[in-house]
Amino acid sequence: MNRSKDEWSPYAVEYNPLQIGSIDGTDADVHDNGITRALNAKYKPNKKVIGDPLCTLFIARLNPQTDEDTIMKTFKRYGPIRQCRLVRDIVTGFSKCYAFLEFDDEDAANSALRCSSNLVIDEHEVFVDMECERVLKGWVPRRLGGGFGGKKESGQLRFGCKDRPFRKPYTMEQNDSRFNFNNREKYNQGKKVDFGFGSDFRRTGNANRNLDRNWTPDNNSRHRGSGRSTERYRR
Repeated sequence: MNRSKDEWSPYAVEYNPLQIGSIDGTDADVHDNGITRALNAKYKPNKKVIGDPLCTLFIARLNPQTDEDTIMKTFKRYGPIRQCRLVRDIVTGFSKCYAFLEFDDEDAANSALRCSSNLVIDEHEVFVDMECERVLKGWVPRRLGGGFGGKKESGQLRFGCKDRPFRKPYTMEQNDSRFNFNNREKYNQGKKVDFGFGSDFRRTGNANRNLDRNWTPDNNSRHRGSGRSTERYRR
């Protein structure tokens, strides 16, 4: 994503299908048909949905047998609940295995969100996050190629969410002080260092010699601490 290091976040602050389809939010090319559909979608949030979106949780991966009462009993410990809407098939009336739960205030909703990791309801581990449709600008639902998460088998993963946060871009990792060659002195005492050459070295007595590009070992010399030949360090 086009942000400075200080502004980088593992979570999307605006829904851009092209960035959401990228593991680090930096892709500039479409790599699956779902993203094309999402880019062309003219989706608008459902105006018939009521309630405060900042107090509403999205609960997914529910057991098909789980009903509204079970959901409310599970979450009422975090605060007063205003309403629970379990989404059902319009024809069959069967649960679609996701629901929206609105609390009376934001503090209760945030508390429930923080404590919902690995939450199991009716023998199913559920996924809980804040509502996105009315909060995240540019939101496109999964049925139109957007959404979040997804399965690897589908080839249409979506990132920037609690389930699949963005990975820090490689360029930012390279600028991190842990990988900064100029700060290598603090990695003494045998600690592992990545000097950006694609290999890791141990800080031993011979470490500085290994970093000297002009150093050529004797044919019979060995790398300290291993039985491997150091021929690969020839320049």
